[in-house]
Amino acid sequence: VKAVLEDEIDAAFVFARPPGHHAEADRTSGFCLLNNIAIAAAYAGAEKGLERVLVLDWDLHHGNGTQRSFYDRRDVFYMSLHQHPHFPGTGSFAETGNAEGKGFNVNVPLPAGRGDRDYLEVFREVFLPIARQYNPELVLVSAGFDPYYLDPLGGMKVTAEGFGRMTRHLLDLADECCGGRIAFVLEGGYHLEGLRDSVRVVLDTMLEENGKSSVDPGEAPSPEGKAAIDKAKQIHGELWRL
Repeated sequence: VKAVLEDEIDAAFVFARPPGHHAEADRTSGFCLLNNIAIAAAYAGAEKGLERVLVLDWDLHHGNGTQRSFYDRRDVFYMSLHQHPHFPGTGSFAETGNAEGKGFNVNVPLPAGRGDRDYLEVFREVFLPIARQYNPELVLVSAGFDPYYLDPLGGMKVTAEGFGRMTRHLLDLADECCGGRIAFVLEGGYHLEGLRDSVRVVLDTMLEENGKSSVDPGEAPSPEGKAAIDKAKQIHGELWRL
């Protein structure tokens, strides 16, 4: 993050192990010891003076540690889509932030079995419109690959190409809002071949070597996905134009 903010590199993919987004300031959880992305977001504000950092979490599980770290603040905006019900049990629609952070926390819990078209529609209809209005100075991505369709710890159906398309949207957002300043931080992912293939597509997309990932077919979501999107828009439409 320091290198991205000081223009030493254009963007970053951080191969962090162990993952971090379940860890809180006073406890470890869910394979996570230190919350890598929360530390990075806090650093961007405290040490680099940023006032608007977006953290988007596409890991299968809700990032309870990241959400709790910034729940009362608006200088770090946390967005998550995740399988629900599932570990750690947090991340309901109603968890929208508190005090100064009210409205700066967006959760879109999805039932098991959702794939590329539902994830991408959440991006198009909820995350990206709000993110553009927030106009972040830095984009951080909790890049967990356990939504992969063969992952043994999850029940989602995202493909490697789906991760590439989400990446393309986030790269475009960063280009539009903050001079391309973006860092992806590795979270979960427990199917080794799926983890390998999905990360490779993300890296190819970042390097603009995979033209397929720039194509988003815009397929209609499933009924379950549409219901989740409609509920999120109803809740967050009071503050953001959706």
